[in-house]
Amino acid sequence: MKSLLDYGIGIMILFAGVFFFFRNKFHISFNERFPPNDIDKIFGVICIVYGCWRIYRGYQKNYFK
Repeated sequence: MKSLLDYGIGIMILFAGVFFFFRNKFHISFNERFPPNDIDKIFGVICIVYGCWRIYRGYQKNYFK
C-alpha cells in the first residue's frame, strides 16, 4: 500500500515539475498575469528529481529497514 502511495505522489509531482519547467510553452491566462521566469525552471527541476525519487522509492519497497 505504501508503494502505491509513492507511485501516485511521485507521478503527480513529476507532472507538476514538467508543467513548471515547460510553463512558458503553454498558452494560459496565468502566464500573462505572472510571466514565467528562471525560478519556475529551478522549481520544475527540483520537482522532477523529487518525483523520480518517490517513484524509485516505491519501486524499491525498502521501508523500515
